[in-house]
Amino acid sequence: MIEGRAHVYGDNVDTDVIIPARYLTSTDPEELARHCMEDIDADFVSRVRPGDVMVGGRNFGSGSSREHAPLAIKGAGISVIVAESFARIFFRNAINIGLPIVECPGVTDGAETGDGFIVDLEAGTVENLTKGMRFRATPLPPFMQEILDAGGLMPWVGRRLSVGQPVRVGVAPNEPPQADWRLD
Repeated sequence: MIEGRAHVYGDNVDTDVIIPARYLTSTDPEELARHCMEDIDADFVSRVRPGDVMVGGRNFGSGSSREHAPLAIKGAGISVIVAESFARIFFRNAINIGLPIVECPGVTDGAETGDGFIVDLEAGTVENLTKGMRFRATPLPPFMQEILDAGGLMPWVGRRLSVGQPVRVGVAPNEPPQADWRLD
């Protein structure tokens, strides 16, 4: 369960406003965090606190396929992003860097910056405590939850390889593996 104050944004928040291109010379999450959302919300950096929740409309994270955007958000202290929908590459980049995200139709209905939210990733529920509204979200598949629990894709791969478990490449969770990678 994740509980925090919301920072609410509308539809089509793209990676260029999440972290402007002029700051892409760094991949340091702390450095990126200092400039997160500055072109759309100049006060975000001064308001955000560790554990806060970012709430977005449709197509959150559209635009360039840079990992800098979820890195900046995570570096700023956001514990989870809840949006009506995500751009596909942003969704994957967020999971890869260990930033929890969840799609939740209707979540922006009446939501305002400062509202208290509770997000239960396992149950797939999102609650706006301030407005007394509860939403059904799309739960993450178990393999994505494992990646998040490990802190991202690379730590997940490292854990699996360190205990001799295969890393399945390019297959859906219920399909037989096409290839297993092991360090011998």
